[in-house]
Amino acid sequence: MITAKNVEFGYSADKKLLNGVNIEIKKGKITTILGPNGSGKSTLMGLLSAIYKVKHGEIMIDGKRISQIKQKELAKILATVHQQNTLPTDVTVEELIRFGRIPHQSYFQMHQEEDDQVVAWAMNKTNLQPFKNKSVMSLSGGERQRAFIAMALAQKTPVLFLDEPTTYLDIYHQIEILELVKQLNVDEELTVVMVLHDINQALKYSDEVIVMKNGHIIDEGITEEVLTLDLLKKVYHIGGLLQTIKEETVFIPLKVES
Repeated sequence: MITAKNVEFGYSADKKLLNGVNIEIKKGKITTILGPNGSGKSTLMGLLSAIYKVKHGEIMIDGKRISQIKQKELAKILATVHQQNTLPTDVTVEELIRFGRIPHQSYFQMHQEEDDQVVAWAMNKTNLQPFKNKSVMSLSGGERQRAFIAMALAQKTPVLFLDEPTTYLDIYHQIEILELVKQLNVDEELTVVMVLHDINQALKYSDEVIVMKNGHIIDEGITEEVLTLDLLKKVYHIGGLLQTIKEETVFIPLKVES
């Protein structure tokens, strides 16, 4: 379980990006962070995944402060797929996935048979076998995102962070990625924390949500209980309908509310 208690973050005393954040992320669930642009979603993700250092408050993973966990050990606990990823232009899909094994390798033993097995497993889980020897840069947006998820899977961590995994993808590849994430959550019992913008995607793929606005947590909990019309109006200033279609809840936006 991951918890944040009284977390504040900012680049100066008069410019706080997060204020008094208290959240609990449950083991084995998909938790989505939602909110308007500039609400602090990616900042919170960066703190939870130890990209940024906590200056006020504390973040705990299974009862241990994240600041007390060494970087290499932390890389065996959580893996992160960033919104934008950079890499050398000549890296193949297999080579990229192998980067995920670095936390498990020692200075004296850089490559083991287990690494080959895990890389093959990650490639199989993400359906990337046909692209094994292709340059990552030659892949489509959806294929490339799957490759970065495969690299994260190769770390063999119980927790996976995804910062806006569907950004810049067309609707087909958005759903493809989210279906993959859901399947990994079920098959591998992964705890998944992701940032999304699409309310309906959050409704469909999330067990729980954390809703943010202006650096504050507005609400958190079971997705269908949190994402009410009143909350959506309060956070997004949008009026609409929540309908049940084939046993799934769908939000239909109708108008902007002042």
